[in-house]
Amino acid sequence: MSRVVLITGATGGLGPSVVRAFVNLGDRVALTDRSLEKAQKFMSEEGYTEEQVFPFGADVTQAQSLTSWVQAVREKWGQPQVLITLVGGFKAGTPLHELEEKDWDQMMNLNARSVFLAARAVVPHMLEAGAGKIITVGAKAGLSAGKGAAAYSASKAAVLRLTESLSLELKDRGINVNAVIPSTIDTPANREGMPHADHSKWVTPEDLASVIVFLASDAARAVHGALIPVYGRA
Repeated sequence: MSRVVLITGATGGLGPSVVRAFVNLGDRVALTDRSLEKAQKFMSEEGYTEEQVFPFGADVTQAQSLTSWVQAVREKWGQPQVLITLVGGFKAGTPLHELEEKDWDQMMNLNARSVFLAARAVVPHMLEAGAGKIITVGAKAGLSAGKGAAAYSASKAAVLRLTESLSLELKDRGINVNAVIPSTIDTPANREGMPHADHSKWVTPEDLASVIVFLASDAARAVHGALIPVYGRA
């Protein structure tokens, strides 16, 4: 049976592989980008139809924007059954005592606030249905910090704690909440930024998408609050 899958950050480095995985299963995917034009361009370039993908322009750091997105999805396709939060950002290289507030806020907004607001917008509808799957994306830096990455590490740690909290609150209500924790993802942007790294050790978007698909499936019905490392060989 076709499910309604909501994905934030679907046009980023990991997003296309995740969208493709769910569309290939016959699911309907509602995706966001800050720019509706960019979301529509992504849909066109990937060759998706309006029956497969619903692009929407939304600022995932703003509550009303996400509420409008979820309402639009419900009006088009009905209740959301899966939420996947892929929006995120990375900034590092500055010691904490030299870090500007705007850079701290940017990491917290993109990585943590976006997950909080998306979950808050979707969970009431999942509770109404008595079922749902939520998958977030953490990072190794959320488990242990590194130099010059205080804001990023703190924001990703917040995602993991939020995931665990949501799971505790929702596991007895028919909703599974879990996270994947990738190492460096093998994307064009990361290859450009780290041209001399051993890219063969990085985790591919397709491998991450496979784990996310599993967590969104009935086969993962007994999995609650898991923080699953997907490191490749890194």
